[in-house]
Amino acid sequence: MRPVMVGADGSEEAARAVEWAADEAARRRAPLLVANVTGRMPFEPREAAERARERHPGLEVSAESLSGRTGEALARRAGDACLLVVGNRGLGGFTGLLLGSTGLYLAANAPCPTVIVRGRSGGDMIVAGVSGKPGQDHVLEFAFEEAMLRHVRLRALHAWSQPASRAPGDMLPLVYDVQAVGEEEHRLLAETVAGHRERFPDVDVQEVTEHGHRGHLLVEASRAACLVVVGSRGRMRLGSATHAVLHHAECPVAVVPHP
Repeated sequence: MRPVMVGADGSEEAARAVEWAADEAARRRAPLLVANVTGRMPFEPREAAERARERHPGLEVSAESLSGRTGEALARRAGDACLLVVGNRGLGGFTGLLLGSTGLYLAANAPCPTVIVRGRSGGDMIVAGVSGKPGQDHVLEFAFEEAMLRHVRLRALHAWSQPASRAPGDMLPLVYDVQAVGEEEHRLLAETVAGHRERFPDVDVQEVTEHGHRGHLLVEASRAACLVVVGSRGRMRLGSATHAVLHHAECPVAVVPHP
């Protein structure tokens, strides 16, 4: 089984990431790999690995030191992982994560889902951001699996806004039927979620459509969540909503790459 991989550098934020990753590995019954990128700040990853073993006796834990640039080294090693976990900010190689250097690089480039451990983890639901565009199955699949593993409810959240003019000279109707558009958006969301409901019948899922900016609504929803799940656009791109969530969410954030 592929391991859950976590980056550790001796910082308090990285220690929280190791705890989160150990809990996740235990839930998945997967091994845990604690990785450190050697650099200016000396750190022995075996120390973090030992703490993970103490937290979950019986968990298979290994430690490994990597070389190279932090983001590139972690992303490269994550090719064999089912999940990559990093802290919100750290020492040495992780410095600047909050500003988007290493963390945004991993969210956009890691070959597996990446979790940024930030804020609180004690919420009672998982929130999945569903864009309404085709190709959302990977986000929902991950979110449903996490909800099943944690025995918590899932909120599938779709944000929509007034459509823009599509051609020069086009005029939007003077009267915009917000209720009708909202009902149609909710119908499309229900269709998107339906197949996953069938595969995960034990997951209590709530479909929510709201008018507004997707990033702002997801950040607001994160206050009651234990995890927010969003997708990347592929080709090393992150949308504005994903950027907003990574910087401002009040709970851990999972970014699921497009297959």
